[in-house]
Amino acid sequence: PAPSSGLLWDEPSPPAAAPKKGRRKRGVLPAPIPADVAAAAAGLPPNVRLGTSSWYFPGWNGIVFDGDFAQTKLSREGLQAYGAHPLLRSVSLDRSFYGPLSVADYLRYAQQVPDDFRFVVKAPAAVTDAVIRGRRGEPSGPNPTFLDAPLATREFVQPCLDGLGRKAGVLVFQFSPLPDQLLASPAALIDRLAAFFAALPPLPPDADGPRYAIEIRDASLLTPRFIRALAALGVRYCVGLHARMPDPLRQAAALALLDGDAPGPLIVRWSLHGGFKYEQAKAKYEPFDKLVDEDPATRSALAELAARYALAGQPVIITINNKAEGSAPLSCIALAREIAAACAQWRNEAA
Repeated sequence: PAPSSGLLWDEPSPPAAAPKKGRRKRGVLPAPIPADVAAAAAGLPPNVRLGTSSWYFPGWNGIVFDGDFAQTKLSREGLQAYGAHPLLRSVSLDRSFYGPLSVADYLRYAQQVPDDFRFVVKAPAAVTDAVIRGRRGEPSGPNPTFLDAPLATREFVQPCLDGLGRKAGVLVFQFSPLPDQLLASPAALIDRLAAFFAALPPLPPDADGPRYAIEIRDASLLTPRFIRALAALGVRYCVGLHARMPDPLRQAAALALLDGDAPGPLIVRWSLHGGFKYEQAKAKYEPFDKLVDEDPATRSALAELAARYALAGQPVIITINNKAEGSAPLSCIALAREIAAACAQWRNEAA
């Protein structure tokens, strides 16, 4: 079974207070877009989509939302305002990691965003974590549904595709750190992963539609054999920027091996500032209303990578967590400017 998350959306909502007479309930509206941010959005190639990990943060008042709203309200009602931001054309749907969502859940999300919006949807931990974990993340035993393809199809792939349709940009299987006994036999593990992905339903042949991707937390798996297995299956390698993984340039070298002379889509999840653990970054960066620890080296590497794939005509989806630099939407704005500059430089050099 999937671990319990303890997140706000998993808890029953408190009874709503009766509205005061003469006052209308206020919905979540998008923040006004400054001219320089609109220009940054307009400067991106249309096949580049940037976004954040979830959208329900009160600290984004004035950046994404126009008003001070509770996290629970933003979780339920904030996606439409988020989707109205010209620069935020993707989002990582993290809720699905903690338990299955229904077709109705996915459909409700799809109805709140424009047609060219793409979700990055995390597969449930029930099939991507080799161990069952307690509330603090501590392992408590082997997970009997690890790499269970029928379960993944029934509780994740099919509802996601039925509800989101083309807006299901990436179905990402993020594998938590694996036990030593699995990593000790990498060939057998890669064979198990290949069999799992081969048993999932084939996706529609749509260059800008849904695709499967894998994200890992064990750098030792990032081998030519692993990359060749992904290539044979048509599964994309998701560049995961996390303290447990190599820097983006080293992961880009693995992507180059995967793509050869024919690059495919670029998928990046920038989850955490290097050198921090999740809770450390959260405590340092809340309420996520400003950039605290800018990471120009990572940003520059991602901009170069995004420009290369975008100018090759491939879709680019990059989602950023608040724990990367302090405020995910502000990181997206800064990255957009660098991607536009990198694209201009590549075009000039090719002229």
